Amino acid sequence: MRSNLILRCVSAVCFTALFVLFGAVPSLRAQGGEPQYFAIRGAKVVLVSAPPLENATIVVSRGLITAVGKDLAIPAEAWVVDGKGLMVYPGLVDSFTDVGIPAPPPAGGAGGARGSQERAHGPEDRPYSTPWRSAADDVSLSDKRIETWRSAGFTTVVSTPKGGIFPGQGAVLDLAGERAGDLVVKSPVAIPVAFQTSGGFGGGFPSSIMGVLAYVHQVWLDTEWSTKAQATYEKNPRSVARPRYDRTEAALADALEDHALVLIPANNSVQLRRALELVDRWHVNGSIYGGQMAYEVAPEIAAKKLPVLVNLKWPEAEKDADPEDKPSLRTLQFRDRAPSSPAALAKAGVKFAFYSGGITAPKDTLKAAKKSIDAGLAPEAALRAMTLSPAEIFGVADRLGSIENGKIANLVVTDGDLFEEKTKIKFVFVDGRRFEVREPEKPKGPPKGDITGKWKLAYTTPEGPEESTAELTMDKDGTISGSVNGKRGNASIISGYLSVDKFSFTINITLDQGPTDVTFSGTFDGSSLKGSISVLGLSLDFTGVKPGAASSTMVNQGGAQ
Repeated sequence: MRSNLILRCVSAVCFTALFVLFGAVPSLRAQGGEPQYFAIRGAKVVLVSAPPLENATIVVSRGLITAVGKDLAIPAEAWVVDGKGLMVYPGLVDSFTDVGIPAPPPAGGAGGARGSQERAHGPEDRPYSTPWRSAADDVSLSDKRIETWRSAGFTTVVSTPKGGIFPGQGAVLDLAGERAGDLVVKSPVAIPVAFQTSGGFGGGFPSSIMGVLAYVHQVWLDTEWSTKAQATYEKNPRSVARPRYDRTEAALADALEDHALVLIPANNSVQLRRALELVDRWHVNGSIYGGQMAYEVAPEIAAKKLPVLVNLKWPEAEKDADPEDKPSLRTLQFRDRAPSSPAALAKAGVKFAFYSGGITAPKDTLKAAKKSIDAGLAPEAALRAMTLSPAEIFGVADRLGSIENGKIANLVVTDGDLFEEKTKIKFVFVDGRRFEVREPEKPKGPPKGDITGKWKLAYTTPEGPEESTAELTMDKDGTISGSVNGKRGNASIISGYLSVDKFSFTINITLDQGPTDVTFSGTFDGSSLKGSISVLGLSLDFTGVKPGAASSTMVNQGGAQ
């Protein structure tokens, strides 16, 4: 019956059908049958809020840290983990992401931002605004990134919806639970603002950054007015006209009443200075996100006492850039100096936290943070920017971000210093649940040839023929990294290898039902690739050649099996 269903697949709807059939929504539970009591004994414990403890013990009971120190009595019911030679850190926090949140609804769809079919003509139309969307309501256990982020040491994320000027409200989420609601630690904590335009040329309002800024300012004024008007009406409804209800204003007013932080985008020095002025003009409790040119304006940010979320996706040259298009000196300086911004912020006394930004492979965030250490940031400050500082910025430092009695048992257990490239994560505890981090599959034999380079991949989906471009880089041991770019977007390779002539690499893309793992595997003969794509139980044949190779090798090998 299942095979017949696969054979009948003729449209993208079958992706969802296969997903329901083969891949029910997972439960993010710890690995089976373990007790609710743990003790990690004899490890080096990096508290963050205080100096590290050597040869110490941590006791975890029912999801909370109940004791930290030396020579502690271990409860008889505790499962003891031998910590000799290991280090224990607080769980890492990605301070601005959409991990766990499905893709936004299509433009023009129900409840979505206004699209081209319903053009906005002015601020009163509330274009590109869905501030009533809540990460706490939208979080989905089916997001595969939850597991990949957790395996990289992240136990907590500050997740927000994306899409539009006011995309929705952010929440602090822990990355484990029996059901979606179990992940929510606090909500709402953030109101992100994005300076999205309609694109101009008759696309509607706002068609420029100036228009966006005017629109956002008007929204804040309207929200303030409606809040006061509603309060006045509630006091004396018989003699005052009933205020008009506006969904955007109501959602923002509720979030501001809950002390949610308004996140303002600013990356270069002009944008950063503009953000400082906007916080005063808008009269909001704000924070900056981006911050990569803070090395030029750190003292000014410190004077305003604004926290900064620093994007760890450092600027770099585009891989497919025109070689004749020479970057300016300022652009080159920006690429070189951006990793020094965290050190500049720390020196100025600015509270800052790190977020993954455009990084799609979470393990690369630690490598990016290491670049800031190499550029002058103290290692302990880098760790704080991924643990206690984001917890403080978003108002949850009383429950996570450091290893202390009474806090949530979010822990990362490693075999060495967290920022050293060879260090491996052995265990992760989320809300006291233990997860063993398994190493990705390694090559079984030395690679036969070098798969490094740009490859054009051809295949047929239920929607018809498609092509993608794979940028592959292979290490000496056969490990593959890089990215795949196609009509569904650009995605970094999560894991991959070449063993003799057999290859496999996996990416994560967003399909109709959310973020989904896609695995390419097959054989490499030195000049071409041939194999299959596995996605949601569906198998698609594909071929790959380097651009400029004989087009005959690009013949499609077939569709769904």
